[in-house]
Amino acid sequence: MSEAALALSLFFHIGATVIWIGGILLITFFVVPELNRVLEGQPALAAVLRRLRKRFMPLGNLALATLIVTGLLQMSTDPNYEGLLRFSNRWSQALVIKHLLIIVLALVGAALQLGVLPALERASLLIERDLGDAQDMARLQTREQRLTLLMVALAMLILAVSAWLTAI
Repeated sequence: MSEAALALSLFFHIGATVIWIGGILLITFFVVPELNRVLEGQPALAAVLRRLRKRFMPLGNLALATLIVTGLLQMSTDPNYEGLLRFSNRWSQALVIKHLLIIVLALVGAALQLGVLPALERASLLIERDLGDAQDMARLQTREQRLTLLMVALAMLILAVSAWLTAI
């Protein structure tokens, strides 16, 4: 890969990292808690959170896909890379850890996006129409919070392993 192509790949990789991890952190630790504080107990809260999810999810998924593609390109150009399924140096061993964390993260994200969020959306629509069960909504919100915090923890671990890979 040429120097210019590698630089472009790094640019997109870093930009996608900022969008994906920065977006998750911003939403998880600032936006959602503030919305919960301001709109507590109001049906509008569910609608705002639903709209926020719908706006961020495609961008977050695109950023994650960009991270995977650019990461694979960069991996193949690294002088420590010895080939597929070859783990004879510390760099490749650390890379396996990073890839395993990414797989776990993808599975958690899939569980959230394909399981919890659709159920949460249905529950919030029912609540807006005064047909929903508040306990069911609370249970789903707790599950969403736990999975989101797990994603944050995994993302931080992936960043730590990335730093480790750079230092090796």
